[in-house]
Amino acid sequence: MRALGVGGIGWRAMIGLAAMLAIGAVSAQATPYLVADADSGQVLMENEATAQWYPASLTKLMTVYVALDAVRSGKLTLDTPLVMSVRAARMPPSKMGFRPGTEVTLDNSLKMLMVKSPNDVAVMVAEGVSGSVEAFANDMNAAGQRLGLQESHFVNPNGLHDPAHVSSARDMAMIARALLREFPDHADLFSIGALQLGNQYIANHNGLLGRYPGADGMKTGFTCPAGFNVVASANHSGRRLIVVVLGAPTARSRNQEAADLFDRGFAMGGGNGSLESLPPSSSGAPNMRADVCLRRNAAAIAAAEDGDFAEPTQAAASAGRGAPFPNPFSALLTPVVARTVLSDERIRFDPVPVFLGPAPGWKGPALGARPTGTATASDNTQGVDANPPPTAPHGARQKSGRKLIRHAALETKGQKVMAAKIVKPKTDAGESDK
Repeated sequence: MRALGVGGIGWRAMIGLAAMLAIGAVSAQATPYLVADADSGQVLMENEATAQWYPASLTKLMTVYVALDAVRSGKLTLDTPLVMSVRAARMPPSKMGFRPGTEVTLDNSLKMLMVKSPNDVAVMVAEGVSGSVEAFANDMNAAGQRLGLQESHFVNPNGLHDPAHVSSARDMAMIARALLREFPDHADLFSIGALQLGNQYIANHNGLLGRYPGADGMKTGFTCPAGFNVVASANHSGRRLIVVVLGAPTARSRNQEAADLFDRGFAMGGGNGSLESLPPSSSGAPNMRADVCLRRNAAAIAAAEDGDFAEPTQAAASAGRGAPFPNPFSALLTPVVARTVLSDERIRFDPVPVFLGPAPGWKGPALGARPTGTATASDNTQGVDANPPPTAPHGARQKSGRKLIRHAALETKGQKVMAAKIVKPKTDAGESDK
């Protein structure tokens, strides 16, 4: 009996040691993630949440924040037409591809930003709000200071790669929380499943919408240096959580990790301190290009920017990436939680209409780039289009007889999933963007 007891103690010790080693290995591999309560700001779970990271198109959440703040201050309105400049039109994909001189209301522009994630429209918004990309970046950083961001520094409105353009999982959660708390009337911007522009159906890259119960936003992002990122929100019985995942190797793994974090977060009670109280990190942003894009050709990478990135093999997908506690001892350390496995089927949403040109009856000016100094190349480090759209007169207006549709109660039906219209995707991943 004594020998059995010693053996039992030894076995338990071995299990404990193995579990600690496994967790240590996973923690060394895992890239940043965070789960926070949207109302209280309490952190439920996190890993390296204050480490600097390249945010890619998560940047556009801050772009929307600055634009809505400008509307709140009376600088412009959601009906104000914005003008596509030559500089904006030359942004690399993902993009809408509008010709210089095209006008789009701020309202429609923000919808496009959150669904299609077009880099050209992001610059158009920046120039319309602040006069230039550089002035808008200054406004982004000033807003970041007011919000208490600690690891972020923005140099452009779209997230195109720049070594100086960084953020963190904590800061991104703080931006998301500020959007939901300060602009509740515009929360539907982040949950639009699809847009309808003329005959074009434009699906959202957020693979949680329509697949994870209660998912209601917010934004995905991808560049080779950043990997696949997401800021997501979900609501269960009035409790809303924010999840941030940075640096996933594929869109599918990003989405499933976010779903797993939601499952665990909703099963938990209180938090472990506020977002603001997380200890700072001195680590610089790593470059994920070798893990994410090394084995993919230029065409595959370009497809990823428009949300059509084919998934790699399982071995490649798991290399260098550890999901939270993905080891055989996790059951000893965390409560058993029912897992929501996301479907690979592509969901068709009722699209929200958008249009080009000013709102019907608009009498005010259209806003575009204003002379504020020499433009820099920092917002376009990945090159420009080989064949940029031909230049049109600066004030050219696009005729539109479409009725203006606001992104409020009139559009709530656009978020309903058409269950009868589920179709198989052409590829394994359709939820990535710039």
